[in-house]
Amino acid sequence: MQVLVIGSGGREHAIIKKLLIDSQISKIYAAPGNAGISQDAICIAINANDISAIVEFSLIEKIDFVVVAPDNPLVLGMVDALEAVGIAAFGPKKAAAILEGSKVFAKDFMQKYNIPTAAYMVAENYKEAVAYVRKEDKYPVVLKSDGLALGKGVIIANTEKEAMQGLHALLVEKQFGESSSRVVIEEFLKGIEVSVLAFTDGITIVPLTAAMDHKKAYDNDLGLNTGGMGAIAPHPAYTEKIADVCMEKIYLPTIQGMEMENRSFKGVLFFGLILTEKGPYVIEYNCRFGDPEAQVVLSLLDGDLLEIMQAVRAGKLLEASVGKKAGSAACVILASGGYPNSYKVGYEIHGIEAEKELQNVVIYHAGTKEVDGKIVTAGGRVLGVTAICNSLRDALKKAYARIEQISFTGMQYRKDIGKKAGEM
Repeated sequence: MQVLVIGSGGREHAIIKKLLIDSQISKIYAAPGNAGISQDAICIAINANDISAIVEFSLIEKIDFVVVAPDNPLVLGMVDALEAVGIAAFGPKKAAAILEGSKVFAKDFMQKYNIPTAAYMVAENYKEAVAYVRKEDKYPVVLKSDGLALGKGVIIANTEKEAMQGLHALLVEKQFGESSSRVVIEEFLKGIEVSVLAFTDGITIVPLTAAMDHKKAYDNDLGLNTGGMGAIAPHPAYTEKIADVCMEKIYLPTIQGMEMENRSFKGVLFFGLILTEKGPYVIEYNCRFGDPEAQVVLSLLDGDLLEIMQAVRAGKLLEASVGKKAGSAACVILASGGYPNSYKVGYEIHGIEAEKELQNVVIYHAGTKEVDGKIVTAGGRVLGVTAICNSLRDALKKAYARIEQISFTGMQYRKDIGKKAGEM
């Protein structure tokens, strides 16, 4: 089989490395890929959002299966376009991807189907938003752009002043363009956050190992929200009892509700949860593998990824073998100095040579490219150093030991990934 993976980040590199194990696959392409992915697949210079070019390439090269990994092309309808010309694709269609594409849709959907989520209101202009926040007078308060914003469209305002500044940035300055033309103003929930990725064919849903993400840029959860600075799995606070509650009150009602809406969801559904005193609540949905959660969750997946994806598409997930490996995985993101604000790229990365590899440690490339035979930085999140061991402590120890061998100008990373897990 010839497989094409859409995207260029650490998530896509993790997907490709997992697919490489499959003997059915003769060739893997990536669009557009990165320097690390180019060592495992054939990279083609097509933008991940260029639907017509992806369809044309797939037809010319007779691609058998396309994995659409990022949010943007899913929300834009890439799966629909590929399937329309007879090319098998993995991922939700446009009608289902709206669960991530619109925070307003997701909140209204959860309210309609009694899925536990924070109280909220939707504002379309600055004046009504300000009036609501001042009337509620509860802080912190959460402000969310309706549309996609590279994982950065959420502001947690601790004071009225911060809330006003946030609303002005979103609704007046249009910090995220049309994505913030509507804003969800949401009650702040206290608790432990959990990321759960699940395969679903629209009827059956199979959750994978729960993960803990680290969104803030700096140690001790300080700084701005990022796309994710690291992840561990399994999550120590996500017990079997909580998993059963989530299945009954969140997972099944979500896929059943989407069926009722004629928006059948087939693909990977990401549940951003928070475990509160009142039980688990949904913070957000994503319509694809998380990043960096994919790096740890796929490391612990026991099963043939291609067969699982094919079963999801065919509506036969019940027949697929989806297991969980024992042990723990930890991923630490190495980022460009200044991320998630402005940063410079083009710096050579040292210490990622194969001979320096440690057993059970994998370096997933995210923002990298090759220039004159050298691998250089090309994005905010550059590498994801991921280790798999019997214990979380050992996995973290191995990941950080490997990081000591890596360097590039301005390299920044959190030194406390997984620390919270040890306190639970």
